[in-house]
Amino acid sequence: MANKIIARILGSKQDRDLKQLLPTLHKINAKELWAINLPEEAFKEQTLQFKEKIAAGVSLDEILPEAFALAREAARRTLGERPYDVQLLGGIVLHQGKIMEMKTGEGKTLSSVTAAYLNALAGKGVHIITVNDYLASRDAAWMKPVYDYLGISVGVILSDMDPETRQIEYSKDITFGTNNEFGFDYLRDNMRWSMDKKAQKNHPFCIIDEIDSILIDEARTPLIISGPVQEDTSKFFNVNQLVKFLTECEKDPATGDYPVEDPITGIQPKGDYKLDEKSKKVVFTDEGMNRIEELLISRKYITGSLFDEENFEYIHYFTQAMKAHKLFHNDVDYVIQEGQVQIVDEFTGRILSGRRYSDGLHQAIEAKEGIKIAKKNRTLASITFQNFFRMYDKISGMTGTADTEAREFGRIYGLEVVVIPTNRPVNRVDEDDIIYLNEDYKFNAICDDIIKIHKTGQPILVGTVSVDKSEKLASVLRKRGVKFEILNAKNHHREALIISEAGAKNSITIATNMAGRGTDIKLGGNPEYRAIRAAGSDATEEEIKKAIEKEYKTWRAQNEEVRQLGGLYVIGSERHESRRIDNQLRGRSGRQGDPGFSQFYISLDDDLMRLFGGESFKKTMARLGMEGDEPLHHSLLNKSLEKAQKRVEDRNYEIRKHLLDYDDVLSMQRTSIYQQRDEILSETDLTKKIIETGEEIVTILLEDYKSDVKQDEQEALARLMDRLKENFNFNADENIDWKSLSLEEWQTNLVNFLKKDLKDKKELVGETQLNQFIRYEYLKHLDNRWQEHLENLDSLREAVYLRSYAQKNPLVEYKNEGFEIFDQMMDDIRITLARKIFRVIVRNAPDKSYPKRNQQPIKASHNGVNSFAPGKSGERAEANSQNMQVRRTAEKVGRNDPCPCGSGKKYKNCHGA
Repeated sequence: MANKIIARILGSKQDRDLKQLLPTLHKINAKELWAINLPEEAFKEQTLQFKEKIAAGVSLDEILPEAFALAREAARRTLGERPYDVQLLGGIVLHQGKIMEMKTGEGKTLSSVTAAYLNALAGKGVHIITVNDYLASRDAAWMKPVYDYLGISVGVILSDMDPETRQIEYSKDITFGTNNEFGFDYLRDNMRWSMDKKAQKNHPFCIIDEIDSILIDEARTPLIISGPVQEDTSKFFNVNQLVKFLTECEKDPATGDYPVEDPITGIQPKGDYKLDEKSKKVVFTDEGMNRIEELLISRKYITGSLFDEENFEYIHYFTQAMKAHKLFHNDVDYVIQEGQVQIVDEFTGRILSGRRYSDGLHQAIEAKEGIKIAKKNRTLASITFQNFFRMYDKISGMTGTADTEAREFGRIYGLEVVVIPTNRPVNRVDEDDIIYLNEDYKFNAICDDIIKIHKTGQPILVGTVSVDKSEKLASVLRKRGVKFEILNAKNHHREALIISEAGAKNSITIATNMAGRGTDIKLGGNPEYRAIRAAGSDATEEEIKKAIEKEYKTWRAQNEEVRQLGGLYVIGSERHESRRIDNQLRGRSGRQGDPGFSQFYISLDDDLMRLFGGESFKKTMARLGMEGDEPLHHSLLNKSLEKAQKRVEDRNYEIRKHLLDYDDVLSMQRTSIYQQRDEILSETDLTKKIIETGEEIVTILLEDYKSDVKQDEQEALARLMDRLKENFNFNADENIDWKSLSLEEWQTNLVNFLKKDLKDKKELVGETQLNQFIRYEYLKHLDNRWQEHLENLDSLREAVYLRSYAQKNPLVEYKNEGFEIFDQMMDDIRITLARKIFRVIVRNAPDKSYPKRNQQPIKASHNGVNSFAPGKSGERAEANSQNMQVRRTAEKVGRNDPCPCGSGKKYKNCHGA
């Protein structure tokens, strides 16, 4: 009510936003004639002048009118397309670091040219992010002539590029690429062993195409770089055979829900496990835990209790196996191709090549499907899209559907959504939903509608929510003799061809979710695509140009014919969890003033209705006297449906917010680790860090000595000498009366010893070589411990949930303990490294001299804790082993022996990690 009153007095938000943008638009239009009269060579000269002004302190906002006018004219000359005023408004919004909502087909890509050009003038780089490689390469090639004309370089990052090429592409003024590639490159950069091997230099400004898809739909799934670890995969197969003996808890027939547990009497639902389909979780009852233990003991997989330390992992195996069997389904969540489980993107219907479910779930699915199990992976680095994109100094984005998620964009990213008016009025008819009792009746009704419309020649696009549903609908259509094209994860390689012809007369296309998003569906078909196919892959630019001109002549008549038929007829076979996804499907029709039509069909069997509508829908149907094949239109049901979608959207928002709350803890630690790595890589003299840590160790040892000497002076001195030998390979000078020294004199003598030790090592092998050795050891310890820390945080995150039963906040517990173990880890790394550097003895090889210039890094291998072993990557082979030898001076400590530091832990879990 309050919002309506404010809108009545001040105008709607859209009106207020537009009012603020119009003065800038008028300034741009006032400069258009100036830009039109410029000769071609003046465009690049003007770009150089802009750069000089910015370097002198002139702001981007001050040169915006001229820069936008220049970019608009460059687009007109090179592409034959003059950006409309609404597209310039969109460019202003992008430059301001906001989200531009522009209806599908209004020219978002062209809108971004002005903002990208203006921000590229600052010389810091602009990243333009798309959802797949095809769109990244297409948009880069499409807009390159404009940027070339302006004297701005353009690069593109693709998934199959090598590191050297990536560095070149990132050095360009504007770089196109996918969200995955930008995120993975950031993680890979922070695993490099040399600063000059990094690809991304900074994160100044990004324009995210389909920003809602990237920052909302994909926000629940973090980017993970992982490596294989040794694991007994037979456990997955063994558990897979046992889950069939477990039974689901009985549900209340009236509500369809599990009975509520009674904490007083201890009464639990009958059965072994409960499923939460909404959040894809499995919870075992006490009865279920006992049953699992019985099954494992009877097969002799375990002895003793399930909760013994060596057996506890089986709970995890059973949890993942149960998820695989009950919550993840073939042709819905994944498909089987060439003997592999391939994940299907729930929002686009595309296969996520190379992706695997984490935490053993993928292996559990492989066991369920009888496929060879791949080795489990260990997380080497990870980041969520939320925290990756929040690193940018300025974020902006484009989409056709962001306003429904404005709250989330504002709260999590600090981004405002600005709705840009359409250049032409939307001419699409959106009908009310039609509701059926079950899926069979619904599919039959959809087929009837398709056959009826197809007789007129009007093109039809049918959207489904999964591969499974698209195949079911296709089966019904085949039985009725209807010819169609189907686009889902099983034939995604034909996506461009299928979508390009989806607007042609007589075409029927079934597409999973928003497959083909970002590709224009033109009424009458796509003349450019037809021309390129007809010309062939070997055709010259001139031949392609002639082919396009020829195709356009026939296409214009076909386009007009389809317009007269009513444009693209969109059928939604089911409501998606999010209203935004439904709007995206609708938005395929009625682009740029074209006619169009949309109709959604719903059944009470649909996942949204079943999971979030509950029994209330069926009771409503019964009251209204609904028959099976009888369609129903009712405002009450439409409102109930909207409420169900709103509940799902709220739940998904909470999941993403919850993920971010936990990842923020990891993000701060990740930033600290990566900053530390950069310092190690860029620091020329690392011996300073070693000395500082050595002084800390000395202080700790002397504090202990001060306490011990009160008990037994002789024993305290002997213990101190042992610990000094252990930590620094220190041998006491017999000419010094150590007993008589004060603590300050002890400190001075020991620090001088450490400094002299490192100075001697520098003189023996050279400062550069010693620093290379320290750098290698530092990075090796840091990376290994960080990977272990990621696993520890995962375990901690699972463990803290149980503390809610003790009235403790799991997030607060996670933060406190997470930072505690992080601080401990960082101390351990520094101390372990310093002890190692001081304890080794180095000496020059007698027949080799140290090459001071043009040193060629080589792989080196040493056995033992002092090894220079570079690993598999040539990047790590930076120490020349022929010129420096490292010998162990202390007796080797076994992996399972007590750690010499006195912590009480095993060596492998402490300083031997």
